[in-house]
Amino acid sequence: MADYELDETDREILFALQEDARTLSSGEIAERTDASSSTVRKRIQRLESEGIIKGYTAEVDYRKAGYPIRMLLFCTAPIPERQEYIDDILEIPRVVSVQELVTGEQNLLVTAVGEDDSDITPVAEALLELGLTVADEVLVRAHESTPFDDFSHE
Repeated sequence: MADYELDETDREILFALQEDARTLSSGEIAERTDASSSTVRKRIQRLESEGIIKGYTAEVDYRKAGYPIRMLLFCTAPIPERQEYIDDILEIPRVVSVQELVTGEQNLLVTAVGEDDSDITPVAEALLELGLTVADEVLVRAHESTPFDDFSHE
């Protein structure tokens, strides 16, 4: 159970921000939620202070930006230590994300991007230097995402 219980207004705010955090005003979000602009602003501040909203980032199409290679590297770390590796992994050049997996032998999923295959080899080598085992590598052709629909009442 979460420390902070989301209500319908919170979920609608989160859905709206996932759709377009850059240009939606608190007034526009308020129209979607039947709340006032000031309520929306206060809710956003609370969601940020609770750590539910971790930040605001640009969604980059790496392929269009000149980095067409997206590689998923499935790694194995000692289970009690896998969380401790995440910050070090994120420091490796070309790594864009790390996910901690809780089932299966591979328990860390590292995503790296590059211009060609030779850009990914140093990532794998750096992971090995950290003491991880790289169990599998998967080349991704495309990656798309959408806002989490459970936040929207529509």
